[in-house]
Amino acid sequence: MKIAIIGGGIGGMTLALSLHDAGLTDVDVYESAHTISELGVGINVLPHAVRELAELGLLGGLSAAGIPTGELVFYSKHGQRIWGEPRGRAAGYNWPQFSIHRGELLKVLHQAVADRLRRTHRRELFRAPPQAVAARLGQIRVHTGHHLVRFGQEDGKVWGEFVDRAGKASARRVEAALLVACDGVHSVVRQQLYPDEGPPKWNGITMWRGVTEGNPFLSGRTMLMAGYFQRRVVVYPISKRHEDQGQALINWVAEFKVADDQPMPPQDWAHTARLEDALAPFASFTFDFLDVPALMRQAETIYQYPMVDRDPLPSWDSGRVTLLGDAAHPMYPVGSNGASQAIIDARVLARELAIQPSIEHAVAAYDAARRPATAAVVQANRKVGPEQCMEIVEQRAPDGFTNLDEVISQQELEDISRSYKRTAGFDPDILNNRPSLSIA
Repeated sequence: MKIAIIGGGIGGMTLALSLHDAGLTDVDVYESAHTISELGVGINVLPHAVRELAELGLLGGLSAAGIPTGELVFYSKHGQRIWGEPRGRAAGYNWPQFSIHRGELLKVLHQAVADRLRRTHRRELFRAPPQAVAARLGQIRVHTGHHLVRFGQEDGKVWGEFVDRAGKASARRVEAALLVACDGVHSVVRQQLYPDEGPPKWNGITMWRGVTEGNPFLSGRTMLMAGYFQRRVVVYPISKRHEDQGQALINWVAEFKVADDQPMPPQDWAHTARLEDALAPFASFTFDFLDVPALMRQAETIYQYPMVDRDPLPSWDSGRVTLLGDAAHPMYPVGSNGASQAIIDARVLARELAIQPSIEHAVAAYDAARRPATAAVVQANRKVGPEQCMEIVEQRAPDGFTNLDEVISQQELEDISRSYKRTAGFDPDILNNRPSLSIA
């Protein structure tokens, strides 16, 4: 069964590893860019996704690069603590939660893909003629510079046509038994399947992202959110190497809802911004435990992007074509769930392909398992997910409070946290006790 994966990001690489783990090794990854790389910003991988990466043998690589998140804390725009909870193993999970540089996570995934596919093909070629071995042993089945422009299905197969957008190669046609779109929020495959959908939906919030070297704050392994949904910051350390040196590489995201008459920023993760634009809405976020304006000033580069998502689709089941990750369910960056959901997608799809009697049955089972689950997360994130506690405090006590219990009860805070974990699939009791998705 030849499988073509469109997109070499976190979802695509996890799918390649998951397919290999499930015994499906005729896999090729096609990536538009000429290098496998990610922007210099951070990401959180929640315990339900870390479990899947651990079962793929990647826990050591994650531990060597990232920070095992110890706690999540919420503060008001005045720097008043609203809610805090342990995360990862400290919260009773059998797996940690990681805050990690996106590039480091992708490096761990890419190296594992390259190594395992190379070893697999070496075994396959062991009895091949020497000239065939020489021709194929050096090939890693991750093809960069391959941008999908169109695809189709005929005679029980799917085909795709690729071009090199840098103009270094002519169009190439590839045939496979299954095509999986992992090509992000601007997915070519999704656009062809749903041509009338239109562009991603912008909620008016502009996000500025950066990474700053500095001193540890709070516990040193804290993920912090302060403000409220239309004006908030998210801050956490992402580098084990810096921690070992007594320092912190701090990832920060600043989000602000601009006036309704303002144009949407470019939808390009590499688009950079001026410091003064990012700094102005957060000049007052100088807390005794963290100076947010100072973090912004010390960042080498500030990236700018609109906060967008898409409405859930009626189906991901297109015969021998399906969607995964942001191509399937782009969501607001609430609750640290985007990459984690893509990782779960990959594991479920690989399992279904291994156990179902046909590709069509597998795609249908994957659609039934993952589409409703991720649609629920998309909708929960639009309602600001676990960050509802910050919204409630802003609405009820915009000038601050002297007694938090008079604003929001501990039971209400606990209910918000527990409800989102269940919706997003990482309730600790359920996760710790559910069967593995691995085939072995």
